[in-house]
Amino acid sequence: MTDPTADGSTIEPPRGVLAAAGARAGAPDDLTVIVLSPHDPMTRGQLRRMAELAREEGVTVRWEEARGGAGAPFRTIGGLAAMLRAARRIVIGDPFSRYVQLLLTMAKARDLIVVDDGTATMEFISQLARGERLERWHRRGSRGPRDLVFAPVSANARRRLTPGQRRRVEVFSSMPVEPPSGVVVTANTFAWTRATFGPPRLTGGTDLVGTSLVETGVVDPERYLEAVTGLAREHGATRYFAHRKESPDKLHRISVEVGLEIVRPDLPLELIARRGPIGRTILSFPSTVVHTLPLALAGTGIKVAVCDVDPAWLTDKASPRAQGFLSGVTGTARDVQRLPYAPASPSQP
Repeated sequence: MTDPTADGSTIEPPRGVLAAAGARAGAPDDLTVIVLSPHDPMTRGQLRRMAELAREEGVTVRWEEARGGAGAPFRTIGGLAAMLRAARRIVIGDPFSRYVQLLLTMAKARDLIVVDDGTATMEFISQLARGERLERWHRRGSRGPRDLVFAPVSANARRRLTPGQRRRVEVFSSMPVEPPSGVVVTANTFAWTRATFGPPRLTGGTDLVGTSLVETGVVDPERYLEAVTGLAREHGATRYFAHRKESPDKLHRISVEVGLEIVRPDLPLELIARRGPIGRTILSFPSTVVHTLPLALAGTGIKVAVCDVDPAWLTDKASPRAQGFLSGVTGTARDVQRLPYAPASPSQP
């Protein structure tokens, strides 16, 4: 990072490290990945494992306890300022992160790359095209004092992520996006993942992938449990791959009431699936994996199926954009089987 010819990558989500490794494949420049460690223990664990894999690929990883106490943000920002100013290329893993947006204010690079392969990439591109503030799709309600404080930072980040005469902006993603004028999109085909891991050992059964739609306040927990029950019964699922942000209480209910084996992956699911053992059929609600797993598992014969979210499952707190966004995630997924709303569980009328 201190070398002005080097790349710098600021990453929060574990899949961002995976995408950064894929983006680096075949590139001549050195890459230093800066991990802004979160509080959530599952996310921290996945980031630790991804950092190990990145180091094995020759990537320099700098782990920052960016949220480790009141003085941590100041130490992190102070310690990274010189590196960010020197790097000629900045790769970011989450353009919605306030931390990343703040660090972007110090970057002088003319080459910016967004590598987050989450569904949020789709919303980021849409908001950038419309000139809107960068805000996660599931947020709803009045903005608090923290939002007002960070509003200028967010506005500045949007300007820096807008291409211009002296700034190149690229999105490296597997998501189906229609970029605004000037933004370059490079497809992440998961070629590095396929070349590095697998082929997987197959169990012959069906696995169900969990989501954090309940934790983000989008889907009612009881409706979600009914949907999981119906899918498991209809398709014979035996394992439930938990999202890293799912609550222990919800997972306990799924284990006890539905009878599914709970699997807490220590790596992004794309790598877990490539390594195996994994089912011949993978069921998911609208999420990132319905776009990434068909790419990561190409040629394996594994079927990926997505179940739509019934509008009746949404909570009163769900953003007005929620249904349209989730439908878009499902509707744009390629090489997946579309399932109707989950079959009724025995507890439903």
